[in-house]
Amino acid sequence: MARINDHFSKLPAGYLFPEIGRRVRAYAAAHPDAKVIRLGIGDVTEPLSPTIVAAMHAAVDEMGQRPTFRGYGPEQGYDFLLDAIRQHDFGARGVDIGADEIFVSDGSKCDSGNVQELFDAAASIAVSDPVYPVYVDSNVMAGRTGPLGADGRFAGLVYMPGTEANGFQPAPPEHPVDFVYLCSPNNPTGTVASRAGLEQWVAWARQHKAIILFDAAYEAYISDPAVPHSIFEIEGAKECAIELRSFSKRAGFTGVRCAFMVIPKQLMGQGAGGQLRSVNAMWSRRHSTKFNGVSYVVQRAAAAAYSADGLRETMGQVAFYLDNARRMREGLTKAGFTIFGGVHAPYLWIRTPDRMPSWDFFDQLLTRAHVVGTPGAGFGPGGEGYFRLSAFNSAAAVDEAIERVVKAFG
Repeated sequence: MARINDHFSKLPAGYLFPEIGRRVRAYAAAHPDAKVIRLGIGDVTEPLSPTIVAAMHAAVDEMGQRPTFRGYGPEQGYDFLLDAIRQHDFGARGVDIGADEIFVSDGSKCDSGNVQELFDAAASIAVSDPVYPVYVDSNVMAGRTGPLGADGRFAGLVYMPGTEANGFQPAPPEHPVDFVYLCSPNNPTGTVASRAGLEQWVAWARQHKAIILFDAAYEAYISDPAVPHSIFEIEGAKECAIELRSFSKRAGFTGVRCAFMVIPKQLMGQGAGGQLRSVNAMWSRRHSTKFNGVSYVVQRAAAAAYSADGLRETMGQVAFYLDNARRMREGLTKAGFTIFGGVHAPYLWIRTPDRMPSWDFFDQLLTRAHVVGTPGAGFGPGGEGYFRLSAFNSAAAVDEAIERVVKAFG
């Protein structure tokens, strides 16, 4: 019989969001008259902007004509998209990124898991706690951890507590590690790293020759011009960081799928014999071997998001979600909840009433208010006693959800 990967058996039975879906479906089946409002999974609700839709239509028409048809594209991405990314995401903020340092993909979720292939199986990994589950689960699947302990943490991972005391932005580990996952604006807490905080991280990584994976999937939601959108705005970061970006939440591409990863050429790793290796060259080799590139139609749509009309429309959607978050934050604060985040991100991180276990609060919120959120415990043991709400929904649904929660718990 074929041998299987036993590391999968270390994982809890189900991924967080399918388990939420299972519970909601069971409740809805038992209570068919309940109008459930979903503020759980971070999925956008507004349709693609008109400019993006027009670009997709035009690209589809091109694919239907022999003179403009395209087959396999460049694995790294078409120049028209790479140039737009360089100009708008980095050049506009004073950062020079080369076209051959950008790798277009079908999602940051995939990139955050796949990038670990570049590092030795014995490399030490650090994650924030609470944490986006993919960072942990993908490393468990790859055999980089020991078993799950009674405290909810996997042996072999370095957990960096994000707490109210440190604003849910943990400091670097006291001991050196090889690879660190950071996310800002943060999922799940909705908090954001300051320039001083990122400078501390870059200095630490350079000192210890560590590599930071900086997940900036929500950078479009940053509302303070003093807050960096990219870790590469910090001097020296090109020597120690990889950055993830996504069109999912900034342009509504959760169902379209387009993202990119930036790996500077200055970034080096060390082989078993002490030789230096270019991480950029390694990823380029991996990317071209295991990936055939994002479709031409999707890349045209992504490029359209950088046009004048595309920026106006997509940033209008970002502003819409941020206004949802503002109303949620203000309404729930008045009802007595302690709220974090929701200023530079579409997520609110809520302290559960009387430190109630987060899955218990999930059940109470569902049964008493017919509102769905995400239990903090699903983001690691550091999330216990907290709860994430998403601002991704219609304005009417958000206002009704606020009213229901205030009535049920206020």
